[in-house]
Amino acid sequence: MIERDNKFISISRQAELLGISRSSVYYHSTANDDYVIMNSIDEIYTKTPFYGSRKIKEQLKRVGFTISRKKVQRLMRIMGIEAIYPKKRTSIPHPDHKVYPYLLRNVKIRRVNQVWGSDITYIRIHKGWLYLVAIIDWFSRYVISWALSKSLDVDFCLTALDIALSKEKPDIFNTDQGSQFTSMEFTGLLLQNHIRISMDGRGRAMDNIFTERLWRTVKYEEVYLHDYKNVMEAKKRINSYMDFYNNERLHQALGYATPSEIYYNKTYNVSNVRKKESNFLLMPIAYGSEHQQNKNVNLKIQ
Repeated sequence: MIERDNKFISISRQAELLGISRSSVYYHSTANDDYVIMNSIDEIYTKTPFYGSRKIKEQLKRVGFTISRKKVQRLMRIMGIEAIYPKKRTSIPHPDHKVYPYLLRNVKIRRVNQVWGSDITYIRIHKGWLYLVAIIDWFSRYVISWALSKSLDVDFCLTALDIALSKEKPDIFNTDQGSQFTSMEFTGLLLQNHIRISMDGRGRAMDNIFTERLWRTVKYEEVYLHDYKNVMEAKKRINSYMDFYNNERLHQALGYATPSEIYYNKTYNVSNVRKKESNFLLMPIAYGSEHQQNKNVNLKIQ
């Protein structure tokens, strides 16, 4: 199926044309490397976040990986992902971690800094992986800050939060119930800044829909198009892409403006906003000259 000696069509392009995972093409030479399977799980999950471990196991089988569901579950835990459909809770929250209620049901988002959201996603690199956290303004889709880490500890989330709060402060901050976001360090910093905390129901990605959309965009427009050789290359390329996303990428839902133009109130034609987005995106409130655009902050690595 795959012609490895083809000088005109790359292996990645051949895999795309055949409808098979790019990761599985290389699997024969790295049969014991979990990261190869994780890369394929990442592609499946990004396309179908409603798939649980059973369906992911079957989809992996279709693209050349025959592994147990138990192993799929173990790798998904390492990656920090789960299906978005509601399900019974299978773990007991840390006794010191308070879970806050979801505050945004039926709330219309009318202005910048009304609601920020944050989430973590898996980023593959050559023979390894990283975790990317981002904080996004729901109204403008502007990515306030982001950070990379080699582990899922809370430190890189605190780094991103510190950077974001040095620029502005939202009325409400929404996350899932991940241990990084329920930690006393993270919630304490929000409370110190008089920010209301909102948390999704477990497995409810639609409660944080704008961050989920961001991840799909980042994966399909940047991560999957490049094979990062190391941490520094990943940092450099993702930093560059986030700059493009904020300042150059046009958003149809924003009337073909950029997130930066909406966030900093530069130019915006309200009539161009798609009506189907009206539940989330309404006419912005004008901001004064005190809202000056900050210089881009380099992506941090813990």
